[in-house]
Amino acid sequence: MPPSVPQDPPAAAGGGGLRAVTAEHFSFADAVGGVRGVVEAVLPGLVFVAVFVASSNLAWSLGAAVAAALVAVVARLVQRAPATQALGGLLGIGVGVVWAWRSGEAEDFYVWGLVTNAAYLVAVLASILLRWPVVGFVVEALRAGFGADQARARAAEGGSPLAGATAWRRDPELMRRYTLATWFWVGLFAVRLAVKVPLYLSDEVGWLGTAHLVLGVPLWGLVLWLTWAVVRRPHPTPTVTPAAG
Repeated sequence: MPPSVPQDPPAAAGGGGLRAVTAEHFSFADAVGGVRGVVEAVLPGLVFVAVFVASSNLAWSLGAAVAAALVAVVARLVQRAPATQALGGLLGIGVGVVWAWRSGEAEDFYVWGLVTNAAYLVAVLASILLRWPVVGFVVEALRAGFGADQARARAAEGGSPLAGATAWRRDPELMRRYTLATWFWVGLFAVRLAVKVPLYLSDEVGWLGTAHLVLGVPLWGLVLWLTWAVVRRPHPTPTVTPAAG
């Protein structure tokens, strides 16, 4: 499901991917990984659908998609840049290629994306119904720099390593905000499935590929911005002290 949902930065923007929702100022470019991140997320799928529409040859289309994903990984390795996102994209492409190759059906190239979106939809929706909205955990963990070192430090102090990541649940206003933001994520996965599943069942490979691109980076960036707008911390109103005399 390029870009992964999760997908990853100037200091002012607060970082890319999910870190963008904790920034003081939102940057769409940084949120979606910059120009390079967008190209890496979009190119394999774009190449696949373009080659298939032009040639109707599944083998050429799959080979071209894998080649595009490999180029992104190799380029990062050569430049000694972090290759996590590119490797994740290659893995997703690889799963799609295997399924499409084994079935002989071009639309199966997109099955992995449909499966992962369905899994994300169920998990995110369940978090709302259980009153543990997942966006709250993501945002609070990022703000606290939550990780293995922080967890060990809290445990050493006699506190629960998860205390900082769950304290927000006692604040009704934060619960309201995080629940609303999590509904945006539900909408993201639901819209993707509502559009792409009928196209998949109808064997509309060209339109399915187009929907895959349109509902990928652009929609993910929009949901990140909506999440940021809802959960950002309000600036405190400055207190004006009347002048003496």
